[in-house]
Amino acid sequence: MDKTVNHLKNHRPLYFAIGFTLVFILYILFVLMSQSSCYRLDVGSNSLGLSIYNTEMVQSFFQARDQAQLICYSQFLKLWDVIFAVVSTAMLGSWIVYFFKSNRLLLLAPTVLGMIADWSENFLELLMLKTYSNSGAISETLVSLGSGLNIFKLTMVGLTYLFILVGIILLIKTLITRPKQV
Repeated sequence: MDKTVNHLKNHRPLYFAIGFTLVFILYILFVLMSQSSCYRLDVGSNSLGLSIYNTEMVQSFFQARDQAQLICYSQFLKLWDVIFAVVSTAMLGSWIVYFFKSNRLLLLAPTVLGMIADWSENFLELLMLKTYSNSGAISETLVSLGSGLNIFKLTMVGLTYLFILVGIILLIKTLITRPKQV
């Protein structure tokens, strides 16, 4: 019994990482896909948060959708995308903790900063959408801030993936160079 408890305790970060990865996959498949379908188009961009954007791109993104789709997009940004950021941060962060153990918690900073940037970008997109709905125009300042936050978010995500890649490489190296047990 003690052996089983110690095994579970020693591998807890791995179990959390696997668990959050499953939650992430299930969230995308069963929540995110269905909740984003009401504003999706067959042609064109379906998200501002996946690219660097300018005023014309934002304007055409909003103009391509009717009022019901814009309301749906607003609701998506307020709730479902916020939850997605939390779930993805938990997943990526748990893998970093697994690969680097608790003595490298500073490596979690880009993951958390990316989540905060995503939330901030969502807030700015909601302001852009409100401005567009009220006047048909979009503030270039809001677009610049939103795009800047998006660049920062994507940079933080890139750093996070780099840390995870380095962790995988170090784990493989450790497994290869570990002396064989007889």
